[in-house]
Amino acid sequence: MTQDARWPSHGGQAAPLLARFGLPLDHSLLDFSANLNPLGAPQWVSSRLAAAIEGLDSYPAPDYRPAREAIAREAGVAVEQVLLTNGGAEAIFLTAAAHAGGRAVIVQPTFNEYARACRAFDIAVDNVCLIPPDFSLDPASLALSLERGTLLFLCRPNNPTATLLPRETIEQLLTLAALRGSRVVIDEAFIDFVTPAEESLAPLLARFDNLILLRSLTKLYALPGLRMGYLLASESLVRQLQATQPPWSVNHLAAELVAPLLADIDFLARTQQWLNEEHPRLQAGLTAEGLEVIPSRANFFLVRPPLETVDGSASIASAALFEQLLRAGILARHTHGFPGLDGGWLRLALRERDANARLLAALSERREV
Repeated sequence: MTQDARWPSHGGQAAPLLARFGLPLDHSLLDFSANLNPLGAPQWVSSRLAAAIEGLDSYPAPDYRPAREAIAREAGVAVEQVLLTNGGAEAIFLTAAAHAGGRAVIVQPTFNEYARACRAFDIAVDNVCLIPPDFSLDPASLALSLERGTLLFLCRPNNPTATLLPRETIEQLLTLAALRGSRVVIDEAFIDFVTPAEESLAPLLARFDNLILLRSLTKLYALPGLRMGYLLASESLVRQLQATQPPWSVNHLAAELVAPLLADIDFLARTQQWLNEEHPRLQAGLTAEGLEVIPSRANFFLVRPPLETVDGSASIASAALFEQLLRAGILARHTHGFPGLDGGWLRLALRERDANARLLAALSERREV
């Protein structure tokens, strides 16, 4: 699928969208297009980074042992099962590189970097689509797509639908994939935002050596500019990926933050409190404003206006709503480029209470026009 350059391929990119609709670059905006923790980074991060600057005159330790040990303790795995990466994106591309020239199945609609990584390494892709109206998965249909050597990409909770495959379904897929000689890649970038809270799938690594888990530290801790991620897998696969990873791909500052971030229990508690309070409030508010809202298990919502509002076309109705919100100072995430959505929905991040109230007010004003 060719992506229209006027529709950015990721959230948090206001400039081309403002230009598309003839708005000035200084147009005041609340960004609901990027799924970051609105609490911001922990307060101590700035001073910790300042102290770590003294280490910039040396190369990082090539094995990033302290950071990997902290991750291993958190995940309950051996340190040899942890690969520190330059954000979740590097983990995706390293995984694809290890399966170059092969075949992948991607459960769509989902994060577009899986398909991009497959294209980069000449991996043939078959798409299996989630089923509207609730974007559920048909395991039987997916099972038919799995063959020896297949790489299956899943996102849990899924971006952009905010749906969560049950753990039982995941275990069934892992068992089937193992029998067929396939690997299952599960991106848990948003697992820390699941409501109600749910444990990571990391314990399944002890039972399934065909499981690859991808994690991100940038969304929970609101530090996307530092690019912190990691991969959990069998020791043998981690060694294989480590051998192809560029040396020192993770910078010193990012590596130094991993252990203290994972140790900040207070920050996690405050994040969970925010989720518990604001998630049901915003979900109910969006529904009350007449939007179709996919029940969300993550820190974002997939929504669309009633189809009858504009000629019965989902894409036209959502495009009109996108522009109305943009002009009202709300930046939503379009869904152009997501197979199966094709611009017919909008994704809205969960933010702090005042921002969420402004979003609902803008939606209310649009209904009154």
